[in-house]
Amino acid sequence: MIALSEAAALYRSPANREPADLRLILPALSAWVAAFTVLGLAPEHRSWCPPLAVLAVAVALLLLVRPVERHRRMSLLLAATILTATAATVTTLLHTADLHRGPLPALARSQVSASVGNPDPADPSGGAGTPKAAPSPELTVSLTIAGDPEVHTSHARGTSPGRSLLTVAAIVDSVTLPQSANADASGAGPSPKSSAARPSRGPTTAAPGTPIATPPGTSAENLAGNSAGNSAGNSAGTAAGTPRTVRTRTPVTVMVHAQDADAWHDLLPSTRLRTDVRVLPAREGAQTAAVLLARGQPELLIPPSLPQRLAGRLRAGLRAACEHLPADVRGLLPGLVVGDTSGLPDDLNEAFHATDLSHLTAVSGANLMIVLTVLVGAPGHAGTSGRGGLAGRLGLPLRVTAVLGAGLTLAFVTVCRPDPSVLRAAATGLVGMLALGTGRPRQALPALTAAVLGLILLDPHLARSYGFVLSVLATTGLLTLGPRWMAALVERRWPHHLASAVAATAAAQALCAPVTILLAPRVSLAAVPCNLLAEPAVAPTTLLGFAALVADPVSHPAARFLADLAALPVAWLAGVARTGAALPGAQLAWPGGPFGAILLALTTVALVWAARPFLIPARPTASSAASAVGRGGAVSPSVDTRRNPFATRRVRAVLTLVLGLIMLVVLLRPPTLTRIATGWPPKGWQLVMCDIGQGDMTVLPIRSAGGESPDSAIVVDTGPDPHAADTCLRDLGITKVPLLILSHFHADHAEGLPGVLHGRRVGALQVTTLDTPAGEYARVVAWAAAAGVPVVRAKRGEHRFAGPELSWDVLWPDSTLGPATPGANNASVALLAAVGPSSGPLRIALLGDLEPPAQAALHARLTPPRVDVLKVAHHGSGNQDWDFTAALHPHLALISCGSDNPYGHPAAQTVSRLRALGATVMRTDQVGDIAILGTPSALSVATHPRHPESPARAPPLVGVAGKGSCRTGCR
Repeated sequence: MIALSEAAALYRSPANREPADLRLILPALSAWVAAFTVLGLAPEHRSWCPPLAVLAVAVALLLLVRPVERHRRMSLLLAATILTATAATVTTLLHTADLHRGPLPALARSQVSASVGNPDPADPSGGAGTPKAAPSPELTVSLTIAGDPEVHTSHARGTSPGRSLLTVAAIVDSVTLPQSANADASGAGPSPKSSAARPSRGPTTAAPGTPIATPPGTSAENLAGNSAGNSAGNSAGTAAGTPRTVRTRTPVTVMVHAQDADAWHDLLPSTRLRTDVRVLPAREGAQTAAVLLARGQPELLIPPSLPQRLAGRLRAGLRAACEHLPADVRGLLPGLVVGDTSGLPDDLNEAFHATDLSHLTAVSGANLMIVLTVLVGAPGHAGTSGRGGLAGRLGLPLRVTAVLGAGLTLAFVTVCRPDPSVLRAAATGLVGMLALGTGRPRQALPALTAAVLGLILLDPHLARSYGFVLSVLATTGLLTLGPRWMAALVERRWPHHLASAVAATAAAQALCAPVTILLAPRVSLAAVPCNLLAEPAVAPTTLLGFAALVADPVSHPAARFLADLAALPVAWLAGVARTGAALPGAQLAWPGGPFGAILLALTTVALVWAARPFLIPARPTASSAASAVGRGGAVSPSVDTRRNPFATRRVRAVLTLVLGLIMLVVLLRPPTLTRIATGWPPKGWQLVMCDIGQGDMTVLPIRSAGGESPDSAIVVDTGPDPHAADTCLRDLGITKVPLLILSHFHADHAEGLPGVLHGRRVGALQVTTLDTPAGEYARVVAWAAAAGVPVVRAKRGEHRFAGPELSWDVLWPDSTLGPATPGANNASVALLAAVGPSSGPLRIALLGDLEPPAQAALHARLTPPRVDVLKVAHHGSGNQDWDFTAALHPHLALISCGSDNPYGHPAAQTVSRLRALGATVMRTDQVGDIAILGTPSALSVATHPRHPESPARAPPLVGVAGKGSCRTGCR
């Protein structure tokens, strides 16, 4: 997005008062649509594109040679539109050709074909008799690094908080195929590579430019640009068992496991390497032909280019200058200045996304606009005598200024990397520098459309880039809606700076919000106020950050000092994001997918139409219009001059107050009002199983005598996600947790602990007797110590109660866990709870992740009572002791699991056997949060879907009768 201050400068541009040249809009849109469409076509369907392109060129030429006389301008515009669409089609075909030709795409396709029919992990049969994909052959490739390495940590699932791996974009220059892989590249099934066929490796560092040897009898023509079919033909000329080198230019993603990542972590773009890899298929629609799993250490062939080395030195210097700063500032400042987000804390990144401030976590076009403004002055006055900026103060000619601006733009892209928003701003800036150097009028909207057209033709993949779409839409909103809305606010005596900031933020949000629904099905109600609060800190952060970047090669202490100064506005940005994200109503759930995007677009149009009295000048008289223009406004001559009755000061004040109160209530979400509005949690709930993804979290309310809205609860497990845990408790109105129980120290049960601790009083943390995994145990203890929460051990046989309607017994673990019950799962704390009046409480069994050995041992040591509700062990996996489950004989079985989890939970046979026992089975991945209500004789369930894009597959309120029978519609 463009900085709001820069948007205000654009509004004041004298050029912007002239009618904009809109002739490039249709050609730019046609190129975008053509590239978007071709990228979505399957390879077999793209053969129709060249004939259609030839036909389109013929039609365009006909319109140019013999235009319709009465509509000559329209004919020329139509011809230009057709030609640009055709050009985009051709360039897209050329850009994507390397994704489908050569040995690597062929090997990736063979992996997909061989994996068809693989057994489903949820299939109880285990997929017997189904063919499995053989491992791909190991190849040696020479590649050029095309981007910065990125470290990814998977979301917490299973036994650890997440496993990290490194990925980096690269272009494969050549592939050395062993004889065993020749058939694979020709389309046959993959076969393992024999050790005898492996090519010998050279020294650690090869001389730059060393030619790659080719086998005798293989011509250069056969090596260049081989397709899968050509590879088959070439194998005939290769001696049996001799490695074969194929030159290619294939875009790939290199994936490196954590144990091998050290050698890859500091690589710079343009570095050329040789490494051993295995070929994996890329996901559908990716801008890469294959995923290469690197094995071992890479061999350096050619070091990075001089510009990339300088850029890498500057980026590393900024990171070093920030090392002594707090974690939030240390991670955010390099991201905002040069796009280096490697140190950004995950929870801070989530806060910026929740408040729609994510454009500040990484460098964007706004930063480039700020830097260019320092050089050439405000965009609206860059070509005038009062242009300002360093160039104006030094008296540099306009052409020299344009050349310096173009050089600064290219240097910015090199240092900060070609992010889609940066590319959009750079292209727009280069068009502006061209206009400045040639003395042509500078208009923002034509420059934007020219930039979009040029970028789509140069890199068609941008047509499907969300970052590029959002950047273009935000800039379009600033240039079209923003000036009109700002003028209306200025007419109503708003301070000019505040009016420009509000108008720019609202305009960008109005156009971008429907697209963001496709990324995440939610609407950020805190977006506009958070953007307004963040705006004053963006320019100081950018300028001080770039000053530190430039100063570090000369003086590291000076760079540290400048980073210290920049830490103040950066800390403000982080505080705004965290505070906004912590508001209970900061995010509003919204339907996902195209339907949700269209719905939000229609809602936005309706809101703008309803607010029309406030978005047009209230008194567009000649004097007020002149006053508005003098203050930077712009009044449309087409505005209705009749006085609007809704624009009186008193009505405006009342409406503003009412809307402000409504927004405050929506953001803070008082539990009582939330319950009235949403019906959640239902009155009289006895237990809630939270939908927190692949993990467990159960809430047992502590209800005083006659109390209907408890604010205290016993919480068992916290799931893998702190935000989801916090949201679930917040929706339930829980502010006090006298006891938090962690069944065991696996991440899917314990990583959400910070979310439970956030803003709540927690009396104590009760844990199991086995402190494994050691890493997760240490994290839990550290979180508890930081919050001042004591940690106690669960003891088998202890009986506890909280309030008159909640008590529980600890059934497991045993004091001495032996070889018969190994592992952290078998050390899970198992509880038998009684919830409700003592005359007829619900009996609830919570079994953690107990596996058959522990379940059998528990069954042998006690005669388990029949229960009303069973929290099925281990997310409904197939490992259950069915004698123990039959003894419990639950009426209702609850399974907590995440949708599309990689473990196949719940197992189909587990669900079937539970139903055979007469139990009603409810799953969080299907219905969301699950609340249990009623008594043993009249048990009922209420659900609260968390994901609008995945509608619940069960009714929101179902009944479960006693003795395990189910009422109509329960299943």
